[in-house]
Amino acid sequence: MKDICEAANLSRGGLYCHYGSTKEIFKEIINDFMSEQKDTFSEKIAKNMSAIEILNDVLEKYKEEMLDGQSSLSLAFYEYFSIKDDAENKNELYAQYLLSFAAWQNLLEYGIKSGEFNNVDIRSIFDLIIFSYQGIRMYSKLMPIDKETPQRIMEQIKKIIVKEHR
Repeated sequence: MKDICEAANLSRGGLYCHYGSTKEIFKEIINDFMSEQKDTFSEKIAKNMSAIEILNDVLEKYKEEMLDGQSSLSLAFYEYFSIKDDAENKNELYAQYLLSFAAWQNLLEYGIKSGEFNNVDIRSIFDLIIFSYQGIRMYSKLMPIDKETPQRIMEQIKKIIVKEHR
């Protein structure tokens, strides 16, 4: 909450004038992340951008975020959702996972259809991306991460997804 207050330039009291609970704050942050990702993918696909270019853009953003442990809310999300023994919270987190999957599925299907991507198992690729991304973000809060680690992960993901042009 301290990080959120600092980022919003508000005291805790000021923050709670806008939100009734910590749960509302986390829901809004997560919803904002998910809608931004979905909108970004959809807008670029609608403009007929290259699937490889879209993938490269998002993986580059993920790589930068993986190294920025100081700004990561991943650990806060983990703590929040793991402390609350509440089926509703677990379902909300899973619903966000499914929304993120839908956005990635749209991009991967677009790339497969355009012939830029291999015909991959979309769910497996999504899990590889999202759990690598979130895992590095959480670990970067707890220990130093070599800047080549995210680079290696993203390069391997691209090798799996992007079709080699001979």
